[in-house]
Amino acid sequence: MRKIIVTFGLISGAISSLMMIALVTFGGRIGFDRGAIIGNTSIVLSFLMVFVGIRTYRDNIGDGQITFLKAFAVGLSITLISCLIYVVTWEVIYYNFLPGFWDAYGAHLVQKLTASGASPAAVQEKLQQVRKYKELYKNPFFNAVLTFIHPFPIGLVITLFSALVLRRKLQPQPEQSPLPES
Repeated sequence: MRKIIVTFGLISGAISSLMMIALVTFGGRIGFDRGAIIGNTSIVLSFLMVFVGIRTYRDNIGDGQITFLKAFAVGLSITLISCLIYVVTWEVIYYNFLPGFWDAYGAHLVQKLTASGASPAAVQEKLQQVRKYKELYKNPFFNAVLTFIHPFPIGLVITLFSALVLRRKLQPQPEQSPLPES
């Protein structure tokens, strides 16, 4: 069981992490808005490994049968491993390669809000939120928690869906008669 969970957790985490690295590498050309769409799509795609992992567990270890709770436990374990890899990747990238991330994101928001005709008060309010996040992200613990919160709900929904779809109740075996057939 552990081998399946670890394998699919690592594959899922690798997919989301590699996409994150690609987005950071080409982020200047892609932009924040398209980057968010691509990033969230890649997270959803990486969590397809939850479905595959539960199915693999059911077919190979459960002899084609799995309860909802067991499927949920397998899927949640895969999700947690994937999210931890995602967090570690972000921590390395953020602290080593994105020193001006929040300043650039703040400038993007100002430009976007100004173009949409937002009031100066609304722009200042949004900048205040960006400054708050910039301060929070200086602390590696809060940075990790806030980063973990991003993919985890997506993985949780996919885990619930996969456990519901893939569950198969245990089939009762027909009783064997103690008498020999004649």
